[in-house]
Amino acid sequence: MKNIKKAYIAGGCFWGMEDLFRGRYGIIDTEVGYLGGLNEFPTYNDHPGHAEGVELTYDHDKTNFREILDYFYRIHNPTTIDQQGNDRGSSYRSAIFYQDHEEKKVAEDFIKIVDASERWGNKVVTTLEPFTKFWLAEDYHQDYLKKNPNGYTCHFERFESSFIGD
Repeated sequence: MKNIKKAYIAGGCFWGMEDLFRGRYGIIDTEVGYLGGLNEFPTYNDHPGHAEGVELTYDHDKTNFREILDYFYRIHNPTTIDQQGNDRGSSYRSAIFYQDHEEKKVAEDFIKIVDASERWGNKVVTTLEPFTKFWLAEDYHQDYLKKNPNGYTCHFERFESSFIGD
């Protein structure tokens, strides 16, 4: 259990992010919720400043934070401010919620890699925000696309190849 870790990311509607990460090697569990906002006990109808995010529980023996970021940058557009697909507003921002200096450094370095690749055509606008608390979203949001297989998502693998090499 000592190698079980958590990562917190946001990149638009949390349903699509959760659905794609759920099947990744080394990911043990996914939960959707709210991060980085102004109020305690946020809800879908009241989450000012919070991003719709995903809590990823992973086995560090099988994957790591850098590999998680690699996939994160392949499944959402990190160059649009407060927008993914048709979803607009700060709830849909691209953000990494780092838990310590090491995660922040990995995220800063990874943004440089993504920018240098020029795959997106524009610069990354992902915010790096200190993790404070993850507020679990309502039950009907958890595993939403599993429960509603034809539900809306704007997330998909945009690049097959890794930013860091496979």
